[in-house]
Amino acid sequence: MASRRRLPRYAPGVIVERSMDEGWLSNTYLVADELGTEAVMIDAGGPVAPLLDILQRMRFTLTHILLTHHHHDHVSELEQVLERHPGTPVLIHPLERELVPGATGTITPGDPIASGALEIEPLHTPGHTAGMLSLLVGGTDVFTGDTLFKGSVGGVRAPGHTTYADLRSSIMDTLLKLPPQTRIHPGHTDPTTVADELETNAFVRIWRGLDPEGSEPCTALGEPATLILLGDDYDGGHKAWVRWGDGSDDIVPGSQVQRSGGGPRAPAG
Repeated sequence: MASRRRLPRYAPGVIVERSMDEGWLSNTYLVADELGTEAVMIDAGGPVAPLLDILQRMRFTLTHILLTHHHHDHVSELEQVLERHPGTPVLIHPLERELVPGATGTITPGDPIASGALEIEPLHTPGHTAGMLSLLVGGTDVFTGDTLFKGSVGGVRAPGHTTYADLRSSIMDTLLKLPPQTRIHPGHTDPTTVADELETNAFVRIWRGLDPEGSEPCTALGEPATLILLGDDYDGGHKAWVRWGDGSDDIVPGSQVQRSGGGPRAPAG
């Protein structure tokens, strides 16, 4: 029997392999129990070929394809996975099943999913989309889709979005209530931890009351607003937290904000 090469290990018994698309910077993950033969794929935005090769080489059985949400950069290579592993259940939140043609079933938040010895707890984390899911694996590793990134947060202007209030609650009341050592695997770019985001994420620091809100007048999406924060985003650009004239808040692309002068922004790096 072929020997298994050593894969990244993030917690006792949990191994994670990541493949990132060079254009979208979106991640697809292969997650398995170190001592077992079963694995799940989380999202399928590609490139999936390296992960499919690992499945074959390590003789893992792909038990599920779990989708955090329906956006194209997270599902674009789903068909390729199913060509190699036909009949694998493709699961997504009920609110988004009809938005992904290859989906075969739904995930109910709070109902654990088993893959071999792995237990996966689905968490409903709306904001970026209505049916956004985060997936807590083994109580130690959480896959956050486009809700929370290293040093940034998801926007609430993409197709199927809900509200700023939903996004903030998903981050502060769900994800960052997990133990500090919990490792975060976001839908784009690099991993982080709950502890790191509590201390260094500029959006989170304001939500925690550690840093003040900004008050700079600006124009966002062509409308007058107040710039609360111009923070770093995962792609090297910026994400803006703005407040509209009616008092409601929004998270929008930084490129859509015209500033009137100097204002608060996240520290570089």
